[in-house]
Amino acid sequence: MNVMPYNAASVESSTLTPAVNYAWEGEDAAGRRVRGELRCANPQEVRLALRRQGILPTRIQRRWWATPKRRISPKDIAVFTRQFAAMTKAGVPLLRGFDIVARGQANASLTALLLNIRTDVEAGTPLSKAFGRYPRHFDRLYCSLVEAGETAGVLDAMLERLALHLEKALALRSRIRAALMYPAVVVATATLVVSIIMVFVIPAFHEVFRSFGADLPGPTRVLIGMSEFMARWWPLLLTLLVTALCAAAHALQRQPGLQAWRDRTLLVLPIFGPLIEKACLARWTRTLATLHGAGVPMGQALAAVRGAAGNRVYDTATGHVQQEIGLGTSLAIAMERSGAFPDLVLQMCAIGEESGAIDTMLGKVADFYETEVSDLLTGLSSLIEPLIILLLGLVIGGIVVALYLPIFQLGQIV
Repeated sequence: MNVMPYNAASVESSTLTPAVNYAWEGEDAAGRRVRGELRCANPQEVRLALRRQGILPTRIQRRWWATPKRRISPKDIAVFTRQFAAMTKAGVPLLRGFDIVARGQANASLTALLLNIRTDVEAGTPLSKAFGRYPRHFDRLYCSLVEAGETAGVLDAMLERLALHLEKALALRSRIRAALMYPAVVVATATLVVSIIMVFVIPAFHEVFRSFGADLPGPTRVLIGMSEFMARWWPLLLTLLVTALCAAAHALQRQPGLQAWRDRTLLVLPIFGPLIEKACLARWTRTLATLHGAGVPMGQALAAVRGAAGNRVYDTATGHVQQEIGLGTSLAIAMERSGAFPDLVLQMCAIGEESGAIDTMLGKVADFYETEVSDLLTGLSSLIEPLIILLLGLVIGGIVVALYLPIFQLGQIV
C-alpha cells in the first residue's frame, strides 16, 4: 500500500465548495497499483491532482470520516535516517533512495512526509532545505548536519553520524522512561485503589459502625469524615483536578517565564535534580560534539544546540555562550561565564580547545554523563521501590487500623 504525498497547492479548491476526504486507487507511471487519500472539493479535483503526480486514477470514493493518522515518532525518524544513510553509502541516488525507504515504511504518515520531501528535492530544493520545511520532525541539528554533508560532499558520512546521534539520544530517553515507568504505574494504581476504598468501601463500614451504638475512636472518625467528603464531592474534585492540570499544562506551553521556573526547579529537586542535570548535560555535549565533529562552525553549531538539552536553563546559557563566541571569547571561558556548566565540562572543553580535539573531548564528556545517568537510574530504581512499598504500607495500614479500631474496642467491651 502506497500513500502519495499531499500537495496543498494542487488539491485545495479555488471555489467556495468545502473540501472533503476522498479515497482513491490508481496506477503510477510504472504500472504499480497505488492508493491513498486526498482532501478536495470534488472528484474532478482529485483526478487533476493525481494526474499531476503521474497517477491514472481507477477508483475515487468519498469518505465520510477522516482516517486517523499515526504520529511520526522520534524513533521513526531515527530508523529512517539509518536506512537513508545506508542507501546513500551504497551509492543509491537520492530520489531513488527516498522511493525505496518511503515505500518500506509501515507508518503511512511517514511515507507521505518522505514523498513530499522527495518532491521538493526533485524540484531542485537542497536536501537540508527540504528537511527544514518540517521542523516538527527535523530540527536544526538535523538540517545543519545534512547541510554540512551536502557542502563537503560527504552526505553519507554525515547521515551515519546523525543516525548514531539519534540512536544514542533515544537510548538515553528510553532508559529514563523505563526507570520512571514502574513507580509512576504503582503510584497511579495505589491512588486509584485508595480512592475506591474511600468512596465505596468505607461508607459500608460506617453503616456497620452505626449499629454498634458506641463512640468511634478519633482515627476512625477522621477517616469516615474524609470518606464522606470524597463520596459527596468526588465529581467536583475530579473536575477541579482535571481542570487544574489542563490549565497548568496550557500555561506552561504559553508562558516562557513559567517554563523557565519549572526547568530551574527541576534542576534543584532533592533526588531527581542530579539525574535531570546529568541527562541535560549528556544531550548538550553529545549534540555539540556531533555538530563540531561534522565541521559545522562553532557559532552555527551553538545555534543548533540551543534547546538540545531540553531545559531552558541551558537554552539561555547557550545563547550567552554564542554571544561570547561571536565576540572572540574562547568556548571554555564563555561557558564558565554563563554559570550553567560544571567544572568537568569546562576543563574538558579547555583541554579540547588547546589540543584541537574539542569534539573528542565533548564526546568523552557525553559518554561520562550517560554512564552517570545509567548508574543514577539503577540506584534510584533500587531506592524508589522500597520507598513506595513503605509509603503504600503506611497508607493502607493506616486505613485498615482505623477501620478495625472500633471492632477491637467492641471485643474488649464484650
